[in-house]
Amino acid sequence: MENDFHRSVSSRAARRNQQQQPKDAEGGLLYSGKLSQEYTMRILWKRGFVRLILTGGVIWMLLILTVLLFHIWSCQSSVAFFSALCNKDSKVYGMLDTMGLVTPPHRCPIPVADDPNKIVIPEKRTPEKLVQRLSYIMEDNTPTNGSQSSPLFGGQQTWQQRKESFKIKPTMKVHCGFMRGGGEEMSPKDIEYVKKCKFVVATGIFDAYDTPHQPSNVSKRSKSLFCFLMVVDEVSLKFIRKNVTVREDTDGGQWVGIWRLILLKNQPYDEPRRNGKVPKILTHRLFPQAQYSIWIDGKMELIVDPLLLLERYLWRGKHTFAIAQHKHHRSIYEEADSNKRRKRYARPLIDLHMKIYRYEGMEPWGPHKSTLSGKLIALCDIRCIYASALTVTFTILSSFQNWLT
Repeated sequence: MENDFHRSVSSRAARRNQQQQPKDAEGGLLYSGKLSQEYTMRILWKRGFVRLILTGGVIWMLLILTVLLFHIWSCQSSVAFFSALCNKDSKVYGMLDTMGLVTPPHRCPIPVADDPNKIVIPEKRTPEKLVQRLSYIMEDNTPTNGSQSSPLFGGQQTWQQRKESFKIKPTMKVHCGFMRGGGEEMSPKDIEYVKKCKFVVATGIFDAYDTPHQPSNVSKRSKSLFCFLMVVDEVSLKFIRKNVTVREDTDGGQWVGIWRLILLKNQPYDEPRRNGKVPKILTHRLFPQAQYSIWIDGKMELIVDPLLLLERYLWRGKHTFAIAQHKHHRSIYEEADSNKRRKRYARPLIDLHMKIYRYEGMEPWGPHKSTLSGKLIALCDIRCIYASALTVTFTILSSFQNWLT
């Protein structure tokens, strides 16, 4: 009996073990299946996240590349709207230029003569037919109502004086900057030096914008004939001394290569851009003894002999004044819109300036209209100016300066 009892107990235990083993096996399989499924989902999530990051990075880089390429294209576009969007003074454009991604500027061939030594300089000057005597107002008689404010560089020009300055007469007296105590003062040593300059190549650097670019292809004849004068302010002079070798002659004159540095103290305006326009437009006031003058911007490099330039643009066609037409814009109103888009100046002031032009009758330029016709004037690029010493030319430049001030 006992044996039968033990057999029944052992058989029951065996059956329990057999039933428990399938349950444990089934539970283990389910658990391991859950783990593998969660692990697979985690791997998929990680891979998806990495792919998302990579895809976003690629799209972002493509957007940046597209913007940079558009920036380069707009700077080289001949379309006025796109060229107005370009800012060549930006750090981005400078970085792209350093990397070699910006196409170098296209230089148009200039049909100049071959040999500067064969150029015949006109002996007779152009006769003064329109304005025979020209003088400048140096002090204003306008009452100041008891105020002791310092004189303005351009003076206190009244509306009546402004209107009269536009009427060409044999004898004229006009405002032309350089009022006594108004700024732009030259040292006595520089004044004495420029008195002997009959032929002038002038340039200028203001607010430490650039370093001097030395002219190339200048003949010995031009080196002995021309004065190469670089007008600078005090900030630029300090910057040039730190970055370029400046030598001093026995008379105290300062030189950088072929350029004689002409320091102008007490700048009349708060903006370097406006200060830089003074020597550009009023070159004849700074160097009154010059018979012929060439102005080039400080960021430009003179690569043609100056005698060849005067022969090409003045003497060959018997002209007295030459200036380039603007590359993109034909109207002052187009230039105003461009300045507003580039945020170069306060928009309300630009609008007010244009309102005055419209009030005085200046019409927009059109392809069907002539370049110079009465009150209609096409926009010019004043980065390069060729001029002979003619009083009517000085009158126009003086009016231009009064326009800006």
